[in-house]
Amino acid sequence: MTMMSDPYPSRCASQAGVLPRRDPVVYREWSPNAPLTQEQTRHFDAQGYLVLRDVFTPEEIASLQAEAQALLADPSALDNRTVITEPGVNEVRSIFRIHGQNKMIARMVADERLAGVASFLLDDEIYVHQSRLNYKPGFHGKEFYWHSDFETWHVEDGMPRMRALSMSILLSRNTPFNGPLMLIPGSHRKYVACVGETPENHYLSSLKKQEYGVPDEQILAELIHESEIVAPVGEPGAVIIFDCNIMHGSNSNISPYPRANAFIVYNAVSNRLHRPYGAQAPRPDFIAARECKPVRPVSGALKEAAA
Repeated sequence: MTMMSDPYPSRCASQAGVLPRRDPVVYREWSPNAPLTQEQTRHFDAQGYLVLRDVFTPEEIASLQAEAQALLADPSALDNRTVITEPGVNEVRSIFRIHGQNKMIARMVADERLAGVASFLLDDEIYVHQSRLNYKPGFHGKEFYWHSDFETWHVEDGMPRMRALSMSILLSRNTPFNGPLMLIPGSHRKYVACVGETPENHYLSSLKKQEYGVPDEQILAELIHESEIVAPVGEPGAVIIFDCNIMHGSNSNISPYPRANAFIVYNAVSNRLHRPYGAQAPRPDFIAARECKPVRPVSGALKEAAA
């Protein structure tokens, strides 16, 4: 696809820029049988994120926590490419394609409470573009700098349009002190084009520390001054839903309290990946799924379904 036909060009100019969003945020009109209230739907559309409390029961969360701890304690059974460690230390930062490597997580990904909401907001069949467990160990968990996921998914993976969203499922208590997710409300309405040509195999370094696809500091300051920074915190069982283009990041964890969250990206089937818009080759499938397997939402308790 030529640059002229690319609605969201990035990493192809000498200066950063801001382009208008050309896609909806909420694709389906709200109705009384929707899985979200009208107020929740409006909040997601306007702010670009939504926090749902107590989505999973304490028993379900206990099962998910046990799975996450077992993987962290002994990741040897996993595809070693999917295990990413913190920069400079041998502590696990993320485990990718986790829904393909763990039955309980796979069941969670298909749960009606998550997949049903994603399908409603995107108004399409959905599939998992990416899944991972994010660990932020006490004292050693490093920051994730400000970024728009869609900028990377578009440039490096070939995601055509903004018809995807992320869900962060809290598996531990997220506090103001252990590096919670930070968001700039309303920033999803603007596309920040970055500078710097994407290096070959950029993912090998960017999963530890991103240096390309990083937004301009002046533009970031303007986005924040126009809005604010929010850091949704909460107890295990909460879910943070955020638009693919919202500017977000997180601080380092210099507290003794570890943070662990599951992270799922749902993409619309109609928005499946093309060739990358600004990279020589697509990233591996464990980071960006190129095989489009629709998720069929399932109801019922997680423990019962996975047993």
